[in-house]
Formats: sequence, C-alpha cells, structure tokens
Amino acid sequence: MTDDPIEQRVGAALRERDETLAVAESCTGGLVGSLVTDVAGASAYFDRSLVTYAYAAKRELLAVSRESLDAHGVVSEPVAAEMARGVRDTAGTDWGVATTGVAGPTGGSPETPVGTVYIAVARAAPWETGESDCAVTQYEFDGSRTEVKAKIARQALADLLSRVRAQ
Repeated sequence: MTDDPIEQRVGAALRERDETLAVAESCTGGLVGSLVTDVAGASAYFDRSLVTYAYAAKRELLAVSRESLDAHGVVSEPVAAEMARGVRDTAGTDWGVATTGVAGPTGGSPETPVGTVYIAVARAAPWETGESDCAVTQYEFDGSRTEVKAKIARQALADLLSRVRAQ
C-alpha cells in the first residue's frame, strides 16, 4: 500500500476511519481536489474543494479575517490556518486542508521567495472537548510553476495522511 499514489492512501485512510475532507486552495488552483477525485469512490469521504484565489474569496467563502490578511499577507501561517479551519467548519467535515503560496515564476519577495507555501491541516474533534486543532507547515519548493503546484498538492495530501494516521 505504501507504493500506492498519495491520493489513494489518503482515500483509504479516510474511508477506513469514516471521516470526511474539504479543501481550500489558493496557489494550487484546484489541484488538490483534482487529485482526491482521481480516486474512484472519493464521494464517500470528499465534500468539496474551494479555489479561493482572491482576498475577497478567502473572506467571503472561508471567513478569513481582514485583519489576518492585512497583518500577515495571504501567504502566511495565520491565513493558511484560517483557510483550513474555515473550509472544515463551513463544510462540516472532519478534516480541512488549505494551501497558500507563491507558485512562480514571479510574485516572490525576499521575505517570501517563489516556491514558498503554507499547508494547513485542521481537524474537528467532538464538540465541547476543546481538542479541535490545526497544524501549519511552511515549505519551499523549486521547479516550474506547474511542477511547484504539483509538489504542493502532493505535500498537502501527505501532511493530511500523516495527521489522520496520528489520530
């Protein structure tokens, strides 16, 4: 099973646990959702993927705060966390995954070079336990825009699988 593509391993793990997933994507433009739905039967565990490329979309669809966007910028840990929590909560799923970054080849800065991405994985725990959480990891990938997007999408699924298996 470890040689299976990451999207198949994620699907098997979610199906085994009877858990659900929603995704909020910025820099990956729907690629994470596309990978998940490449697996036959994904409707058993996959709810939605929202491509929230613009600031307004992040605010309107995911309730990302104006304060976080202003203070930290769209490519940041706080915004990634709000995106993952927002998609998890608006979809009512067990898991929310978010990607926000700079796929390139332009758009980077000295503080946030091309290839920088934040991937967030938010878990919903039972109500009133106080155990819901969100983990955000920063990565830096190289390659063409298409290659960077593919690396980010697969890493997002790998991060999710790691968290699912840890529960």
